[in-house]
Amino acid sequence: MMNITENFLATTNKMFRYYKSLADTAIERLSGDEIRFTPSDESNSVAVIDKHMSGNMQSRFTDFLTSDGEKDWRKRDDEFVDTFSSKKQMLEAWDKGWTCLFDTLGQIRETHLTNTVFIRKEPHTVLDALTRQIAHYAYHTGQIVYIAKALQKEGWESLSIPRAQSKAFNTPFLKSSVARG
Repeated sequence: MMNITENFLATTNKMFRYYKSLADTAIERLSGDEIRFTPSDESNSVAVIDKHMSGNMQSRFTDFLTSDGEKDWRKRDDEFVDTFSSKKQMLEAWDKGWTCLFDTLGQIRETHLTNTVFIRKEPHTVLDALTRQIAHYAYHTGQIVYIAKALQKEGWESLSIPRAQSKAFNTPFLKSSVARG
């Protein structure tokens, strides 16, 4: 049986992978032109969200336990300008960010969770910093999925329970719960 800290690390890894998977699936469904679509002048395209998330991941998770998560070399404002020459280049940046995150996550141990790390000189426990990043990436994943869904319109295949399909989705679960009960 896992203790609470082992469970937290396993759940954190699972949540990061879940949100990456949702975004990956949505991005996969978009063309090179569609990744550049912006709903309004104040909105970001999928390409820009991707660039921002990748930059954030590299900054936060490089030397995670030993240096401030807002690195001097990070150019955050530049993350909001689409400079990708192709969807392939965007995906390479995307993968670079996630690789940095998962490599670092694999090095974090239970004993690190109460250590203090800094983000913009603000102290956080490792537990707090990881939770903060899950929330941040979930927020942006939602934006990516929303844009992809809007662009795909009627052709969109749900990434969760399709509208008006809850009963059909839950029926096998409810039957097995009753049988166990």
